[in-house]
Amino acid sequence: MSDATLATPLSLPCGQVLPNRLMKSALSESLATEANSPDIRLERLYTRWGAGGFGLVVTGNVLIDRAHLGEPGNVVIEDDRDLDSLTRWAKTTKDGGSPIWMQINHPGRQANPYATRAQPVAPSAVELKLPGLPAPRELTEAEIVDIIERFATAAQVAEAAGFDGVQIHAAHGYLVSQFLSPLSNLRTDGWGGDPQRRRRFLLEVLRRIRAVVSPGFAVGIKLNSADFQRGGFSEDESRAVVEHLIGEGVDLIEISGGSYESQAMMGRPAAASTRAREAYFLDYAQTIRVAAGDIPLAVTGGFRTRAAMADAVESRACDVVGLGRPTAVDPAVAAGLVAGTLDKVLTPSIGLPVPSALATKPTVRALEGVLDLQWHTDQLHLMAAGKDPDPRRATWRTAISTVKRNGVDAFRSKRRGSR
Repeated sequence: MSDATLATPLSLPCGQVLPNRLMKSALSESLATEANSPDIRLERLYTRWGAGGFGLVVTGNVLIDRAHLGEPGNVVIEDDRDLDSLTRWAKTTKDGGSPIWMQINHPGRQANPYATRAQPVAPSAVELKLPGLPAPRELTEAEIVDIIERFATAAQVAEAAGFDGVQIHAAHGYLVSQFLSPLSNLRTDGWGGDPQRRRRFLLEVLRRIRAVVSPGFAVGIKLNSADFQRGGFSEDESRAVVEHLIGEGVDLIEISGGSYESQAMMGRPAAASTRAREAYFLDYAQTIRVAAGDIPLAVTGGFRTRAAMADAVESRACDVVGLGRPTAVDPAVAAGLVAGTLDKVLTPSIGLPVPSALATKPTVRALEGVLDLQWHTDQLHLMAAGKDPDPRRATWRTAISTVKRNGVDAFRSKRRGSR
């Protein structure tokens, strides 16, 4: 047990101090311009979160290559062309009192066909088990080196713009986690073939970023506990990755899990025992406390009551509690939790009016997953337009806005990223 509470500041290895233990986890905003640049809509949204009482605010997906997008409306950083607007984005958040980290990512084989014209790339030419997605091609060694450099460039620009850190997205089936998984990485060269070589890509991305940013700039990693597929990235392999992160300059490891083939991170884990408890990745986090050494741990997914959040921090099961979807309906949820005036967060359940016999069908569950995530995206767009969230927003309105943003394919391929 520890003396820490939700209100206790947290010192990170790089020297940064988070003002409290609540983190606004990444939510993909889909609010970039047609040129994939940030604009005033992101400033309006992050003004709300910056003043919301969070100890840390993490952005949604910022991509590193315009040729490969996770969804329409991704912000992309390939150089410093958008430095002014990126600077305003960071400042509007920090003016409210919260530090802000940029989540940087490459979708790999999960590139959205509605937003990406180029053929998807991946460690190996292994298709996703989702309908309607094109098969990826295998990356060449030169392309792998280029992508590593792109991650470093994005981090360098983020620091120049005033962001306090970056988070490498190594979870949810995106490119970094594709390299980690034996299901998607079938390479036999220096980038695959065994766990050591599969984790090389992540380590090289991390090392290259650390080489170009200042010592006080934070670098975090979002890592899967497992990808929840037979023969895939396991908890044992995840623990081994964590062990190899020690001494590499990591400031915070956020634990999540799953991919778009197995949607644990969407709040829809398969096991009834997992659905019944809060914080469905917390058990795993407790098992890697020793493996992580002095690297602080964050857990996102399933926290709904202040009591559970406080207990997780006090017991040192994790150091930071991440909140995602609850922040879409209450951008100031952290302030109430830290002050002790809020006991439970608001989490509307978005479902379909179908008979109970159909509710467990994979197609129905997949459609509900899409609608749930898109419904929360609608809330972000309301705030970006200067309005308040609408917890009573009708599901049919979300269906219309989903088609407008992503096309009909969105209902086939579960494209919402970064959560």
